[in-house]
Amino acid sequence: MVIIQYCTVSWQPLPLFKNNEILITMQVRTLNLNDRVVFLDYLRVIACFMVIMVHSCEFFFIDGDSIGIRNISDAFWVSVVDSALRASVPLFVMASAYLLLPLKGSTKDFAKRRFVRVVVPFIIWSVLYAVLPYFWGEFSLADIQSNLLQLLFNFTPASGHLWFVYMLIGLYLFMPVFSPWLKTVSKRGEECFLLIWFISTFWHYAKLYAGDLYGECYWNEFHMFWYFSGFIGYLVLGHYIRTYVNWSLKKSLGIGIPCFVAGYLFTAIVYYNNTFTATTLQELELSWRFCSFNVVLMTFGLFVILKHISYQGKWVYGIVKEISRLSYVIYLMHIFLLGFSYQLLGGYFSTPITILLVGSSTITVCCILSKILTYLPGSKYITGA
Repeated sequence: MVIIQYCTVSWQPLPLFKNNEILITMQVRTLNLNDRVVFLDYLRVIACFMVIMVHSCEFFFIDGDSIGIRNISDAFWVSVVDSALRASVPLFVMASAYLLLPLKGSTKDFAKRRFVRVVVPFIIWSVLYAVLPYFWGEFSLADIQSNLLQLLFNFTPASGHLWFVYMLIGLYLFMPVFSPWLKTVSKRGEECFLLIWFISTFWHYAKLYAGDLYGECYWNEFHMFWYFSGFIGYLVLGHYIRTYVNWSLKKSLGIGIPCFVAGYLFTAIVYYNNTFTATTLQELELSWRFCSFNVVLMTFGLFVILKHISYQGKWVYGIVKEISRLSYVIYLMHIFLLGFSYQLLGGYFSTPITILLVGSSTITVCCILSKILTYLPGSKYITGA
């Protein structure tokens, strides 16, 4: 889903405090961009499937722009399944940071690579979502013109999932500004940033009880913690884990599992309780927000565990590596196919089985179509691969 350069990790000692008599040596990892980080291939495939599963759940609680929960069983199973998948998007952001930050080479080269591999396919698929649904009757000919005009400002109704790419491009724009700080900041400095960011992840819960907070008002949404909030925290967290977290599998499991379970239970319980009281999707999905503390816990727990995957068996890893390479275009196209999968499979099975079958069939077809697209001339502009 996210286009990333591949790398391996090597260790080099860097002396600290050159101007003092005390010499402290720290092992800092440097990256070779010509090789792959194996666990990130698995992570991208897992996260890509998680995203598609998230969208497969939407048939059971969304009706247009409103809540569309049909029964208590659907509410329960969406709570159980979808809540477990909320780390999907943050995992991609952390993977980007793990490999890209701090940036190597010039800002110009970085921007050029991101434009070709991310922005161009994004534009092409945005136009396709604005036009193609007309041919199967989803909207009228007049809607095509309004959809294309809408693209000047935001995604169209048929391509809501592309919000992610807008966010990703914003992070890419900020990376050249952020990188010099990451090159010089100390471990303690990075931890201070992460602490302030983590505080900000409680923000939308606090607002339920306190209203506007710390300088926030109708003429100023940029509150005191604004500049430490949002997905930028996942960038720093990904860089921090690469630089400082080299735990054993036992320690990663011992910390990662409790973090994930705690975040998941909070996410699922709050969502399920909201199904009885919420009147809008925004209220219903309160605990699903990607930059909330509970999702941060889930994401951190999964990432430190997945970091230990190193299996490179020929057949398994060969498939994983190829899906990873095509994950961006799989993400871009999957909404086209998701509705058709549900039309074929919906109504025949229980809610959790239907969600699984719709998600699995969608990603399978997307993988096949994505591979076919790579054989077209200029396919990198369509797939980003």
